[in-house]
Amino acid sequence: MESAETAADDPFVVHRNLLFTVAYEILGSAADAEDVLQESWLRWAAVDRDRVATPKAYLVRIVSRQALNHIRSVSRRREDYVGEWLPEPLLTAPDVADDVELADSLSIAMLTVLETLSPAERAVFVLREVFDVPYDEIADAVAKTPAAVRQIAHRAKDHVAARRPRVTVVRSEHERAVDRLVAALNTGDIQGLMDVLAPDVVSVADGGGKVRGAARRPLIGAATIVRYLAGSLAKVVGTIHATATTINGQPGIRVELDGQLAGIVTVTVEQGRITRIYSVANPDKLGRVDHEVTLER
Repeated sequence: MESAETAADDPFVVHRNLLFTVAYEILGSAADAEDVLQESWLRWAAVDRDRVATPKAYLVRIVSRQALNHIRSVSRRREDYVGEWLPEPLLTAPDVADDVELADSLSIAMLTVLETLSPAERAVFVLREVFDVPYDEIADAVAKTPAAVRQIAHRAKDHVAARRPRVTVVRSEHERAVDRLVAALNTGDIQGLMDVLAPDVVSVADGGGKVRGAARRPLIGAATIVRYLAGSLAKVVGTIHATATTINGQPGIRVELDGQLAGIVTVTVEQGRITRIYSVANPDKLGRVDHEVTLER
């Protein structure tokens, strides 16, 4: 009993959800984040705890450093990826949305923007903007001087600001757009689908080269997307059913084929209409949408 209590009190166990969130935000992959946590645990196990003044901050630095190393090692793998690469979606509790900044940083749309940063820029941005880590601690995590970190943070913030959705949408408006898309998908209402899509909407699909019908390049324009979707659905043998859910802190859609998970869809919304569609169908990326993942900062 005593050893179990000791294990439960270990700072790594206490802060595990936070550490996973840090790694996931930097990597965009739950599988890679779990690998980073395993590597970080081994390093933590070898540390003299008496010499660690603030275990939480120390662990965040370890995980950040390992995540930075990991993202550099997997960059080639992502370059060779078949089709578009999207972050791995997570089923999250609706209350994640109560922390608006965390929910925004976790959205598939935002994580996709972070993919355009260099590894160092991404780590610095996440640690500073999402977790409010002091510059000197970030410097230690990324092996830079505090002055260099401030410059990187400024550059990364400007880069993200130029690419992130410019309109802040209240959750109820986001949910209404998702509900309209769900209804259109389930009824085959082409006009309803056209009505909820912005004329210049962009659709990005990630099938990893393993899913028939997943476009390997972004589709642009409501008419193009509806035509492609109608053609793809016409070839499907079985029953497609969509339901609203919460993905990465945002309203999302779970798509099933004959009761089996087929994909996850998230969207961005402006003025009540969908401007971006992110569809993940690669089965290797759908392992975290059946059970809620606890995220925190």
